[in-house]
Amino acid sequence: MADDVRAFGARTRNHTFTSAAESYIANGGEARYLPPIIEWLADRPLTEIAPFDIRQMAEQLLPDAKNSTRNRQVITPARAVLSHAYDRGWGPLMRIRNLKTEPVKRKPIANAPWMFAFLRQCDIDGLPHLGAIVLMMHQTGARVSEACRVQWGNLDLPNRTVVLVRTKTSRFEQRALTDELVARIGALPRLPGLPVFQYTARWSVNCAVKRVCERAGISYKSSHTLGRHSFANNAMASGADIPTAMQAGGWKSSKVFLETYVHDETAGRHVSDLFNKMRFDASL
Repeated sequence: MADDVRAFGARTRNHTFTSAAESYIANGGEARYLPPIIEWLADRPLTEIAPFDIRQMAEQLLPDAKNSTRNRQVITPARAVLSHAYDRGWGPLMRIRNLKTEPVKRKPIANAPWMFAFLRQCDIDGLPHLGAIVLMMHQTGARVSEACRVQWGNLDLPNRTVVLVRTKTSRFEQRALTDELVARIGALPRLPGLPVFQYTARWSVNCAVKRVCERAGISYKSSHTLGRHSFANNAMASGADIPTAMQAGGWKSSKVFLETYVHDETAGRHVSDLFNKMRFDASL
């Protein structure tokens, strides 16, 4: 037993957080949020890092951020590096709890009346590209950055499909298109050197959406709310089961899908209607 402990100490003695992070990145790990974490922990040996240190680092690196941001940008990437180090036999297995977060504030989705009013105003204003990109996000769950990247070569209108380049993972995903969306996209002019919808940035789409909402007299909804958020809720409300809705919109985590995106304000009514069918008093 003593020999095993000494052997483990010999393996871990020379490995620091920096060396573990470099190995993690070299083996395909996500490097986006790691630079400030690496700078903070630097050459600290893996055996001298405790879960408390990681949570404290998150609070000090992002003093003005919400705990949800600290969890996403500090604790999750640090945990991934330390897990990778454990897999390589460089450090101990560590359980790092997330910081406590507040319940997600639900934003009203883009329902059918909202979409009808928005698209009608786009048609009145002569903004076919805006109407088409908003409808695509709404009906496919595409992120605004993914929708902005769509080229004509990514589309197969006869078969009603589009290939999205996932900006978060650099993977390609195919989404199905509705007949209405195919008709709107098919009517767009094709301009050399420009993407299908002619928008190249999130802010330009959101600014255009805001102006149309003002003219239409409807509430403003961001590209995320009218797109991915609304897609999840509308798909579930229309009768899609959870796996189908997740696959159609490109979600990998059921936890994220259910806790962040899906909320049914009529759930109580649905359940009470089910119990209505179970009558216990024959006189009623």
